[in-house]
Amino acid sequence: MERKRVYIIVKTYPTISKKYAELVCTAGVLEDGSWIRLYPIPFRKLDIEQKYKKYSWITIDVERNTSDFRPETYRPCDLDSIQIEEEPKSRETPWSFRRSIVFKNKSVYTNLSELIAAAKSDGTSLAIFKPSKILDFLCEPTEREWDPNKLALLEAESRQLSLEPVLIGV
Repeated sequence: MERKRVYIIVKTYPTISKKYAELVCTAGVLEDGSWIRLYPIPFRKLDIEQKYKKYSWITIDVERNTSDFRPETYRPCDLDSIQIEEEPKSRETPWSFRRSIVFKNKSVYTNLSELIAAAKSDGTSLAIFKPSKILDFLCEPTEREWDPNKLALLEAESRQLSLEPVLIGV
């Protein structure tokens, strides 16, 4: 177990998982500029004082997630260990401040083939990519509702935790 200080950059939209119920994947950088992925995080189950925002510094007890092949992936050891050190100062925080943290000691890939080759050679799955040219941008709506079968799993789990009787097949 290690205590890490993480600058949060990305939080995914919550997804439903059979194994973890509901969770998010979070990516950030460490003080030395290296990437880290925190997975799994049951974000909605965190106490309010532990619900971190993007561009926050947090500390957390983690261990290498050996069930994930990606080298940057760590698993929280104890969700109670999450401490928000510093919230984003405001929406007006200049990008230059964030850039000094996010780009520290990192390569910026401009060639997608090179990035894919790096991923194949060492498993790198987090990187900064700056395309040389944007050919098109598509924004398509997705399904707004979660899969009913997955929702049923969450409902069954919540009933189990509250010790309410669960009738199956009635």
